Amino acid sequence: MENWDDLRIFLAVAQAGSLTIAAQVLKIDPATVSRRIARLEMVHATPLFSKSPKGYELTEAGHGLVAHVDAAQSSLNAGLGTLRGDGEGLTGQIRIGAPDGCANFLLPQVCGQITKDYPELDIQIVALPRVFNLTRREADMAIGVSQPTAGRLVVQKIADYRLHLAASVALWDKFKKPKSLNDLRGLPMVGYVQDMIFDKELDYLEPLDLRRVQLASNSISVQMNLLRQGAGVGIVHDFALPFAPELRRILMDQLSLTRSFFLICSADDRRNRRLNLFAEVLLSGIRDEISRLETLANG
Repeated sequence: MENWDDLRIFLAVAQAGSLTIAAQVLKIDPATVSRRIARLEMVHATPLFSKSPKGYELTEAGHGLVAHVDAAQSSLNAGLGTLRGDGEGLTGQIRIGAPDGCANFLLPQVCGQITKDYPELDIQIVALPRVFNLTRREADMAIGVSQPTAGRLVVQKIADYRLHLAASVALWDKFKKPKSLNDLRGLPMVGYVQDMIFDKELDYLEPLDLRRVQLASNSISVQMNLLRQGAGVGIVHDFALPFAPELRRILMDQLSLTRSFFLICSADDRRNRRLNLFAEVLLSGIRDEISRLETLANG
């Protein structure tokens, strides 16, 4: 019979990508974690991890095992949650990968409320300017701005969101409120670092056909702070505007963008009751929060 404790440790390392971090989560010594993983690999005569500069990465055999162990752990958590009276049994740790704008301006409110409703749940929000690899268990689920075309994935549309040009009130008054997009060519522009745009849907300034972005960052939060300082003109999510009262949308009748968020999950998790429940709660929360914030922006 398989030692469940070894499998639990294997799952922690797979989720953390690090022996040290897994040991901290499990509250045991890293040497113990290493011995347990070695024992599991020896029993099955199969390497489950390969060491890389990024940490511990799952091998093909490891990928094959982790989904089943995760599903078993979720079922166990749900069962224990029922005994404790948790009802839905939404407990344990869930990691979400998300683009910068969503992670900074939507998920804090949404996930904060979810943990109030489910106090036994731990949520990790990982904001990275790239696509997450769910097969390698970099996250339990991810939010993207386009639908992936490869991989064994399940994709659900969350909601549309809108973006407009924005500038600080002081900057706009200084340049006497340009009347057209052509007038922007004399103003400093704020936007993404062009060769670091990991999804074409993030190329917000493409409609302006600009040859130069004077102030660029791969972070939408940095761009927002540049705009708040009056450093230039840029594209801003409508749902982020309530957090930046110094900014005003401009030329809305001449440039208005609509994009979408998608929830992306591994197909191996489609029967995972805990992750499915969390996905439902997350989708509902994000939709409501976009609606609330965009209403405030339009107010």
